[in-house]
Amino acid sequence: MPDKVRIALDAMGGDFGPSVVVPGAQHSLDRHPAIEFLLFGDRALIEPLLDARPQLKASSRVIHTDVAIAMDAKPSQALRQGRSKSSMSMAIDAVKHGEADLAVSAGNTGALMALAKFQLKTMPGIDRPAIAARWPTVRGESIVLDLGASIGADAAHLVDLAVMGSAMARILFGRDRPTVGLLNIGVEEAKGLEEVREAGQILRERGLPFLDYVGFVEADDIGQGVVDVVVTEGFAGNIALKAAEGTARQIAHLLKTAMNRSIWSKVGYLFARSAFRSLKASMDPDKANGGVFLGLNGIVIKSHGGTDAEGFAYAVDMGYDMIRRDLLARIGETITREGDDDDDDELPPRLIGESST
Repeated sequence: MPDKVRIALDAMGGDFGPSVVVPGAQHSLDRHPAIEFLLFGDRALIEPLLDARPQLKASSRVIHTDVAIAMDAKPSQALRQGRSKSSMSMAIDAVKHGEADLAVSAGNTGALMALAKFQLKTMPGIDRPAIAARWPTVRGESIVLDLGASIGADAAHLVDLAVMGSAMARILFGRDRPTVGLLNIGVEEAKGLEEVREAGQILRERGLPFLDYVGFVEADDIGQGVVDVVVTEGFAGNIALKAAEGTARQIAHLLKTAMNRSIWSKVGYLFARSAFRSLKASMDPDKANGGVFLGLNGIVIKSHGGTDAEGFAYAVDMGYDMIRRDLLARIGETITREGDDDDDDELPPRLIGESST
């Protein structure tokens, strides 16, 4: 376990760039003094914010770059124009060359995925990375993936996601055989896309010893925590995430409006405010901010582009926790061991050691 955790930040990423990234880094440093930051971006914008935060400045180094990947840039544009000189690419490159333990960006998701995969490559046996995140539920937490790293998935990729998600759940939740469900429009076997039904059949028939496949789950099951790992392709996963965040903010707004409607509701709030504060904290979508690009030879954390400083800090915290738990190495070891423990015909080809780039 390293004495210091070095984190590379794409300071220009997201809707607000350094104005969120720098104070977010300060929030995380307050909680974890063993962090050192490498901030990649426009020095003229970053340094005045650091000057106002002496503690953060002492723990940071700024690497200037004139290029920032636009939030609406296509992944192909990022690869052509941003490779090796953009703030996003340079943050990832620091991980590749061992200058940082992980990278965090609130920038363009497609560009981040394309650059991360190009520069870090995927783990042996993994075809495509996925964004995996810890999702708060009424029973605790679940792992949900993919939340938008790539669009579309065949059955083999969905099985890949189940294996990676179960490995992450084993490490984070201490489960011997995490329960896994495939997100679908119904729990009946005849429902859903062909790829989802085929993935379900593979998981049922192969009976993988390191996960407990329970079948299909619906979107309203995610928040109930009916399984440890929810598997879906990136398009549906990202929609589910945004819908849940929007619903949380809507409920918070409605509660606030209701509490201010009359003098009696305000009096009632005074008696119940501790309960409402607890509810607000449990529903805060920023506390779930941050998803890891699972399946890469390095840790890259994707923060929501529109988050505030506290939300960005939670994404940094997530990466810090993963380094402290040695998550990357342990997931790699788990996937390798699980592939070696089964016959070649027990797993899809990508899960039995065939290296992918």
